[in-house]
Amino acid sequence: MKRMLSLLLVLIMALSLVACSSNSGGNAADNGSGNNAGNNSSAGDNAGDAGDADTDSDLSYVQDKGTLVVGITYFAPMDYKEEGSDEWIGFDADMAKLFAQSLGVTAEFQEITWDYKVEELDSRAIDCVWNGMTLGEDVLAAMGTSVPYCTNYQVLVVPANQAADFEGLTSLEGLNVAVESGSAGEEAALALGATTVPVQSQANALMEVSAGTSDVAVIDFLMADSMVGEGTSYADLTYTLNLNDLQELPAEEYGVGFRQGSDLVDAFNAFWAEKVADGTVLETATTYGLQGSVILD
Repeated sequence: MKRMLSLLLVLIMALSLVACSSNSGGNAADNGSGNNAGNNSSAGDNAGDAGDADTDSDLSYVQDKGTLVVGITYFAPMDYKEEGSDEWIGFDADMAKLFAQSLGVTAEFQEITWDYKVEELDSRAIDCVWNGMTLGEDVLAAMGTSVPYCTNYQVLVVPANQAADFEGLTSLEGLNVAVESGSAGEEAALALGATTVPVQSQANALMEVSAGTSDVAVIDFLMADSMVGEGTSYADLTYTLNLNDLQELPAEEYGVGFRQGSDLVDAFNAFWAEKVADGTVLETATTYGLQGSVILD
């Protein structure tokens, strides 16, 4: 009997040792698996970091997706469409196509609400703002900007049959003035005491005056020179008064806006210098009547 009990105790101890060994192996496997999973997680994090590093380059981002999305408004002679055509043309549009080509991508044009151009950039809905944009303090603070490429000033657009009434004007007080919201024209109108009627684009400001719903408009000279007067869609309108001179301010300068810190700024500036040197900029400017305003130095 004692012998049987002894054998039974030996058998129980042996089974216990096997079970312990099995559990120990399981823990080792679990630990190994856990460590591997941790290592895989770290690798994933590192891959994520690498992805984030890639997105720090706007140039790589644009080239990877194959498009340069250009934020614009309808603004002849910079960005516009000829009647019956779906193609954007103009000085800015033509040069944007060439810039995109130099990057190995295609230019896409996206109409934006001018007042939200910074938000459009920062959200990556667009990759640049290239639309006769004045390099004012607000733009310089919010964007990475190119070298200046064109000069401009603000003018007063009035009904042609009332032009004489605005000669010698020194203030816009008492006038309802249509302006593009967030534009240099809006800033000038407010500085001169106007009651402003903010609209989505400078083209809409012209529509306001033509329809008689605003007394006058303040827009860029380059647009007024192209879009109002005899032979245009706004033959009933004309422009007068250099509002920059009226405020004793220098001429404005246009630039292209990119996201802050974007490496597309350097890419653009190199592209622009090359196209100035080979005559492309002047040739394109002459096509749109801008040879007297484009900056070539």
